[in-house]
Amino acid sequence: MPESVDHTIEPMLAKAVASVPTTAPGGGALLYEPKWDGFRGIVAFDGESVEIGSRGGKALTRYFPELVAGLAAALPGPCVLDGEVVVPTGDPGAQRLDWEALSQRIHPAASRIAKLSVETPASFIAFDLLAEGDRSLLDTPFGERRAALTALLPRPSAPLFVSRVTDEAAVAERWLAEFEGAGLDGVVAKPVDAVYAPGKRTMLKIKHHRSADVIATGYRIHASGRGVGSLLLSLYDAEGVLRQVGGVSAFTSKVRDELIGGLAPLVALDEQGEPMRGQGERNRFSSSKDTSFVVLRPERVLEVRYDQMEGDRFRHTVQLERWRPDREARSCTFEQLEVPRAYDLGEVLA
Repeated sequence: MPESVDHTIEPMLAKAVASVPTTAPGGGALLYEPKWDGFRGIVAFDGESVEIGSRGGKALTRYFPELVAGLAAALPGPCVLDGEVVVPTGDPGAQRLDWEALSQRIHPAASRIAKLSVETPASFIAFDLLAEGDRSLLDTPFGERRAALTALLPRPSAPLFVSRVTDEAAVAERWLAEFEGAGLDGVVAKPVDAVYAPGKRTMLKIKHHRSADVIATGYRIHASGRGVGSLLLSLYDAEGVLRQVGGVSAFTSKVRDELIGGLAPLVALDEQGEPMRGQGERNRFSSSKDTSFVVLRPERVLEVRYDQMEGDRFRHTVQLERWRPDREARSCTFEQLEVPRAYDLGEVLA
């Protein structure tokens, strides 16, 4: 295996575009693939052992022992694959990708890793071949790399899959609409003639763009110690209970300062007249962080842009579109959110 191609290589990235393109930037053909919602992974197999590297170059190998064993058995020979580590859940015929189950796999305790490797086993979706044997394919056009990938893995078996591909934009449009129901989060378009460019945004990604009216129910101070760093967002559920659904941030310094003053009249006060503090929800990323926030009375409505939901929360940080002084906070409920029609993951992987 080429020393320059291993699991620590920085994967090629994608930049967002508004709609499914029909030609590559500057002209040229495109191949389209589903956008898998998992951990980007570079799999390096030397014929005996498997290493899995993350997008940031860190090893994921220890967290997925069942995947390491499965890939070692499924791969026909030394190679380096680019793809996605995913966790499917649900009954056969109604499976979907489960981001929360995947996130829980990153755990410091070996006993917990072993337990979850049985309860929520991972799969690997390969979509690029970076090396085969002792030959690097980094300087080979994507169309040829894709052909080499399918020749290497003509009939892959679980936990290894090869991402489907099409050269028809109309089919990619259909995938964009249908596959979200299986937990996927968009479509990727790849220039057929492009070589592999580590760390460069050569590919194009198309994700769903939606909007929702939500309620500002708290804020955290910016890391600089000045101004609002992020707003906490909530919606009313069917029982009339206010539930946190995510946050919005990435404000300019001017907007951060303006928000402090603009939100001051909404700050909830305790019996001593001091600003009330709430406790944010914790996850594996925030265990050592201060998740407290200044509580706001649920009166101010804002419109945000989002791509998808994960359970009852926004999957990613959302973007502020505009303030909605015309909206009543009590009218901001989960009912406004678009729920994708269910789609079996097995149909996507077939």
